[in-house]
Amino acid sequence: MTGPKRVLDDDELDVLELALGGAIPAPEASDGADDVTFTDAENTPLARLHREQGGPRLDRLRPFARHRGPAWDPGLRLEARAMRTRVTGHSTALVIDDLPTRSDLERLSSDPRVGAGDVLLAIPVSRRRPAAHVPGHAGLVRAALAFGEALGTELRRRRADARVIPVVVPWPASPPAAMGWRVPRAADVLAAYGATSTVRLAEGRDPAERDQLAQLDAADPEAVSEVYPEASARELRTRPAARRGAVVLFTGLSGSGKSTIARARGEELADRDDRRVTLLDGDEIRQHLSSELGFDPASRERNVERIGWVAALLAGHGGIAVAAPIAPFAASRARVREMVEREGAAFVLVWVSTPLGVCEARDRKGMYARARAGELRDFTGVSSPYEPPDDADVVIDTSRIDVDAAVDLVRTALDARLAA
Repeated sequence: MTGPKRVLDDDELDVLELALGGAIPAPEASDGADDVTFTDAENTPLARLHREQGGPRLDRLRPFARHRGPAWDPGLRLEARAMRTRVTGHSTALVIDDLPTRSDLERLSSDPRVGAGDVLLAIPVSRRRPAAHVPGHAGLVRAALAFGEALGTELRRRRADARVIPVVVPWPASPPAAMGWRVPRAADVLAAYGATSTVRLAEGRDPAERDQLAQLDAADPEAVSEVYPEASARELRTRPAARRGAVVLFTGLSGSGKSTIARARGEELADRDDRRVTLLDGDEIRQHLSSELGFDPASRERNVERIGWVAALLAGHGGIAVAAPIAPFAASRARVREMVEREGAAFVLVWVSTPLGVCEARDRKGMYARARAGELRDFTGVSSPYEPPDDADVVIDTSRIDVDAAVDLVRTALDARLAA
């Protein structure tokens, strides 16, 4: 294996799959190297990018890891170049990115754009796990296939040779510009699959119907069956309750009071909320998850990102994670926010801004004294910097307010985020 190696995340793997299948061009460059090998998280080499005078060339090395379920059916997950050979003449890509309704079938079966030629039933699927309160990828594919059959039946009443061809399209939840790829619009990607026009399933829904769907009680079987055909209704009935997870990240100097407030807020949540609440204390994480790390800036950032990764996973499953590391650097705090929001969860950053002098006066462990004496290197606030956040959702100075008042502030901010 020549040249550097780059481990791709889920979004980047989706983009790589599109590029290898001929849906989008290879990137112009990556990391400035002439040859870069792309791998998955298990270090399987998937492709190699070569920079040549005539332009970049992307070579396939090994197959992608395949998962279970209809979204990974080889008969549905066809590459763009293979699909182009199946589609003839004028064709419309119908993008199914939501559960189809009865009115969708009625509207689209009479849409002249859809009935003019082949229909490419495009089902965009990301490798990234969807939020806990929306149908999974398998459920979306099942509902889309049933809708495609019904649509085909309706179209053939008017034109005997009408065809509806389903295809699962890998689609990143958040296009990764850092790779050097510029993912085109959906219409351009689907044109590579053979479509001459693109229609989104929900684009024809009027405001009244959108409001009806947003307010629909999934626990009411009669209401669900009135709006959705059976295949979609079945997926909706098995959808978990629409409960967003959340991460509350406390940041502040040692002795600022962040762990005390975090524990109090976590206990209150556990008492009043039926979701799983997990407290990720900075000292405990250091003993277990990050025991091999030091306290230099790079190690501190890695520690915070590990905490953020675990917290984001918990929140992505609808839980609530409360984390209380020192988190001294803006860059690692921003990466935690990004990880959490990518999971569709709420994020609240709490800066416990208690002054350094107050923190030192509270020093139960004698850490500040040891740092002042030169016994501890890279101690935040003494021999290592703390970057005050300018994006905190809550700012608390525990030398001015007590724990109960601080918990009230955090509760208000979290409730607002969860309701947004």
